[in-house]
Amino acid sequence: MPYLGEALTLARWLIGNRADAEDVVQEACLRALRAIGGYGGGSARSWVLTIVRNTAYTWMKTRSRAKLVAVDDLREDELLVVERGGDSNGERVTTPEAEMIAQADAARLEAAISALPVDFREALVLRDLQGLGYREIAEVTGAPVGTVMSRLARARQHLIRTLKTDDA
Repeated sequence: MPYLGEALTLARWLIGNRADAEDVVQEACLRALRAIGGYGGGSARSWVLTIVRNTAYTWMKTRSRAKLVAVDDLREDELLVVERGGDSNGERVTTPEAEMIAQADAARLEAAISALPVDFREALVLRDLQGLGYREIAEVTGAPVGTVMSRLARARQHLIRTLKTDDA
């Protein structure tokens, strides 16, 4: 699947940990295979992410899990992206001090994102981490474009307030 990485990232942010997210993505892949005959065209990326989203919500309804994601659940390449401390080859280019600061900042940001209401977190992940456009997010979530834009704005405002409060 060409969108497997994006599917895993979305599931991880919705579910809360990597192992369970992998299970959700596996189930979503099975659902996609079963439903491929009914695919009516359009954005394959949105179609796949919609299936992952719906599978994640089904999974959350059947299981009660904590909402926080530990930074230890991230793979090394994911940490590099979150910390922005790697070059195009994934090699670290920061000093040990800068790396410690980046890890602390990444942990704060990660906790703040995880604390967002699921609708806000979902919109933020799809836009800022997955790079989907507003219309694609609306397709995936089944929400109007205006609602997507509102959720993003509120999510970002909440993150800014939370991170400013932490600094004070």
